[in-house]
Amino acid sequence: FHMCQEAVPHMKSGAAIVNNGSVTGLQGNKALLDYSMTKGGIHAFTRSLSTHLLPRGIRVNAVAPGPVWTPLNPADKEADDVATFGSQTPMKRPAQPEEIAPAFVFLASSQMSSYITGEILPVIGGYSGG
Repeated sequence: FHMCQEAVPHMKSGAAIVNNGSVTGLQGNKALLDYSMTKGGIHAFTRSLSTHLLPRGIRVNAVAPGPVWTPLNPADKEADDVATFGSQTPMKRPAQPEEIAPAFVFLASSQMSSYITGEILPVIGGYSGG
């Protein structure tokens, strides 16, 4: 919120804001209550801000990744949890950061996504049908 508040006055028509949401903000997670609530708030903020900035020609979207492998994963998980991290996705593994990054580039690019605003783009390793 505060970053957008400071940046928006300097942004021109055609600019884009891409927020970092999460799949947990879309579906919730009983083990990650505070994280789910925060990411859900980012999604609502993204949609609300998009309607506010549309008249200025500024697009606002968010990427909602599923599990992503980072070097921090082993630091905050038990060994068994690290071994199974991301296995619940249809691809049966977590994403690598370089697999998520193109979604941010896509939404930031006026050449690729000029007609997209107020969207939450899930990048979750496939649709599970449920």
